[in-house]
Amino acid sequence: MDFSVATWNINSVRLRIDLVTRYLAEKAPDVLCLQETKCPDANFPHGAFRDAGYRHIAISGQKGYHGVAIVSRIPFASHSVRDFCLKGDARHLVVTLDGALGGVDVHNFYVPAGGDEPDPEINPKFAHKLAFVDEMAEWAAAEKAAAGRAILVGDLNIAPLEHDVWSHKALRNVVSHTAMEVEKLAHAQQAGPWVDALRKFVPDEEKLYTWWSYRSPDWAKADKGRRLDHVWVSPALGEAVAGMEVFREARGWTRPSDHVPIKVAFSL
Repeated sequence: MDFSVATWNINSVRLRIDLVTRYLAEKAPDVLCLQETKCPDANFPHGAFRDAGYRHIAISGQKGYHGVAIVSRIPFASHSVRDFCLKGDARHLVVTLDGALGGVDVHNFYVPAGGDEPDPEINPKFAHKLAFVDEMAEWAAAEKAAAGRAILVGDLNIAPLEHDVWSHKALRNVVSHTAMEVEKLAHAQQAGPWVDALRKFVPDEEKLYTWWSYRSPDWAKADKGRRLDHVWVSPALGEAVAGMEVFREARGWTRPSDHVPIKVAFSL
């Protein structure tokens, strides 16, 4: 069976619902995971997704901040959330797919950005980010999250490899690419262990970005991107990954998110 899963930090699902439905119409992933929905559950635009053919919806939102959602053409057998760091933030959601794909878990994560100062002693936002990634590693090991057929996606807010950023030299002391963050994310990945699905198709020595700052007046020409969005799969699904697409064009749409959607195809 063939199916696909996409992930996108949309930076307000209500503000950009037209962009989301446009993407769904053009690329038609079977499952779409959204981060930074910035929407309380009661105000989530269920109707727009159902009209687009995505009748199965799981959400964990909060007003003005954070928020994750999963919309799908495939039914869910169950869904749940975990409160990482016990802060009450809507940063994780998992669904178990039903039907022919019964038993496939899809985890949707939104890791804290971490603020501007890469020092946990003086920046509580950065300390929170590091603690969150540490807990991801502990959770993966304790819960054996990658023991079966599992997919982990989301805005992990860390660009781990040298060519996941436009300049390793310029950004090695900038939040999202510091050695401390990279080391902790590697530990979280190894704790699964999880397979980096995107880098199965793009060698480590080639540039790969999913985010371009709003601060750049000409993002496409400058191309100062980072790979902050990731798709990891459990070893049981490693050989099932059949293709991937980073939909860079979405960054050029009117009033875009600073992230672009990623889609990974599977063949079981």
